[in-house]
Amino acid sequence: MARSRQFPVRGAGALLAAALLVAAGGCSQEQLPEQSLVIENHVFTPTEIRMAAGQKIRLRIENRDDASEEFDSDSLGREKVVPGKATGYVVIGPLAAGRYPFMGEFHSQTAQGAVVVQ
Repeated sequence: MARSRQFPVRGAGALLAAALLVAAGGCSQEQLPEQSLVIENHVFTPTEIRMAAGQKIRLRIENRDDASEEFDSDSLGREKVVPGKATGYVVIGPLAAGRYPFMGEFHSQTAQGAVVVQ
């Protein structure tokens, strides 16, 4: 009598759930609306990022400076070090309407901005 190969239920269930999530696009950040933020001369441009309440965005942070900078926001609960001449990403939201300040941790006197949620 041939013996059939059996997979552990827990492992097979987790594998199936992960496959379905990927197939449905649940793990992809590519589907989020993207906005760009540039760091140059230790200044963020634009100084305001606008987004709709209750939505998520993917924020692309391009650091054109030679030095690293850290995107830091206590109100958004996000920190991201972006090395010089590199690009980093953070996902923001969903958020309630309001103003959420951010700064460059390494150059906080000049690198200032806010996410404005409407």
